[in-house]
Amino acid sequence: METAPKPGGDVPHKKNKLQSKRKKPRRYWEEEETSPTAAGASPGPSRSKKRKQELRPRRPKNTHIQKKSRISKKPQVPRKSGERRNLVPQRTLSGAQDPFPGPAPVPVEAALKFRRIDKSKKLLHSKSKTRSRLEVADAEEEETSVRAARSELLLAEEPGFLEGEDGEDTAKIRQADIVEAVDIASAAKHFDLNLRQFGPYRLNYSRTGRHLAFGGRRGHVAALDWVTKKLMCEINVIEAVRDIRFLHSEALLAVAQNRWLHIYDNQGIELHCVRRCDRITRLEFLPFHFLLATASETGFLTYLDVSVGKIVTALNARAGRLDVMTQNPYNAVIHLGHSNGTVSLWSPAVKEPLAKILCHRGGVRAVAVDSTGTYMATSGLDHQLKIFDLRGMVQPLSARTLPQGAGHLAFSQRGLLAAGMGDVVNIWAGQGKGSPPSLEQPYLTHRLSGHVHGLQFCPFEDVLGVGHNGGITSMLVPGAAEPNFDGLENNPYRSRKQRQEWEVKALLEKVPAELICLDPRALAEVDVVTLEQEKKERIERLGYDPEAKAPFQPKLKQKGRSSTASLVKRKRKVVDKEHRDKVRQSLEQQQHDQEKKTKPAGTRPSALDRFVR
Repeated sequence: METAPKPGGDVPHKKNKLQSKRKKPRRYWEEEETSPTAAGASPGPSRSKKRKQELRPRRPKNTHIQKKSRISKKPQVPRKSGERRNLVPQRTLSGAQDPFPGPAPVPVEAALKFRRIDKSKKLLHSKSKTRSRLEVADAEEEETSVRAARSELLLAEEPGFLEGEDGEDTAKIRQADIVEAVDIASAAKHFDLNLRQFGPYRLNYSRTGRHLAFGGRRGHVAALDWVTKKLMCEINVIEAVRDIRFLHSEALLAVAQNRWLHIYDNQGIELHCVRRCDRITRLEFLPFHFLLATASETGFLTYLDVSVGKIVTALNARAGRLDVMTQNPYNAVIHLGHSNGTVSLWSPAVKEPLAKILCHRGGVRAVAVDSTGTYMATSGLDHQLKIFDLRGMVQPLSARTLPQGAGHLAFSQRGLLAAGMGDVVNIWAGQGKGSPPSLEQPYLTHRLSGHVHGLQFCPFEDVLGVGHNGGITSMLVPGAAEPNFDGLENNPYRSRKQRQEWEVKALLEKVPAELICLDPRALAEVDVVTLEQEKKERIERLGYDPEAKAPFQPKLKQKGRSSTASLVKRKRKVVDKEHRDKVRQSLEQQQHDQEKKTKPAGTRPSALDRFVR
């Protein structure tokens, strides 16, 4: 008897039928499967893949895999556009292909600008270990230069300039015209401080270019954030102020008063009084060495280490009163101008001047050195303004006779030269940074309300600060400063915490005072003359050349007789034996030569010769 089928017994459910027919969606990062999987089961590897995994040899767990170095020993020379390799286009997640695979090419000229290692000088006969270290260092340096050249595109700021219309002379353009033409933020950087009651003034900008300190001859000392015009401190020391300088940061201030040197903080509180530095006329601070150089009326040049509070050295220039001083930012050498027309170069490691240059027929009134350390500008009582090349040329590159003579000189970061002549400030420009300024035609001219007593260009700002009898004047000089700054070194916008961290880092990287010399690149070279002299003295002292013969290498023996102690013992035994033989030969040779000297030629031997010593 037939029975009717139960509903839903053998007939598949409608929902299950739809799930079996529906395929699993494939993502764009997944590959198509060769064999379809069952519905509801997770897709696993195919049979061919399983067979390959079984046949593939497995690596044991304890095996050591040598990691590849991040820096390749082969230098990464940037390829030209014509020599580009045909790289395989890489496939991204979206499936698109990169039409320009690999890193972007860098021009060779841009990379060479950041190179610091001179490849023309190679170390001959170097050991393999030394050679490999040099290759790795060269590869690191080349990779760094390529990265710096590639990141140079991020420096969007460009230096400013001033150009006249239809051959117009830029020296006739007034400061009021420049203020009207520039934007509001730049126009606010031009101001005048009327301080006739306490003048004349000397001024100094901090290394970041954000803070300004000035001191008057009648005791007025003040420090402020000149961008926001926020006053930090203002005091009156009731004593004549001859010069003022910021130390390594804007938190400390050195003031050369009539009798002694005083150190103040940014609140105007006196921290130190250095009585060993008395009757100071000029101050200079060396930021990388933490040295404060002082020139006095007594003719002494004193170096004070502000990190430990000790005087490193005091040098007697033997040239009378010292009131003309500047520093070379490239090598930290101090330049002193004297009344006999010479400029002397000093280092704390040497008691005598490193060099002397005869610049003028009369006394030297002002000296300035550019930021690259290549050119030096001097002015004297003969009304001459001269520019010298410090790389060995004795004759001046250019000279100009001024109507009054320049009493103060200052170089900007991009090579502009400012000269203060009475109540007039003239500025000369060159072809750019690293080139000497042209003295034929002035770039800008400005007349002040009093005689100039101090000049300095503000770092990273197209501003020239002038201290005179009537107070302080801030001039706008387009194209004077570097438009981009290093945020890790001199950051004008750093906070208090960043300044403290930078100060700790700078103290750890302080350069010793003994390393100040004319050519700082000589510190990285081998002193061949001294090395040969020491080798010669060693040969004379020992009586033989210990490096003439290759060192003895003992043979390896079996059964534990080639241990480290036995090898060292055998080496020492051979060396001692050779040493005794050479000393014996040298003594016999000396005795033989002495006998030849004592015995005159042509004399007959005597029985009494045994008593001769």
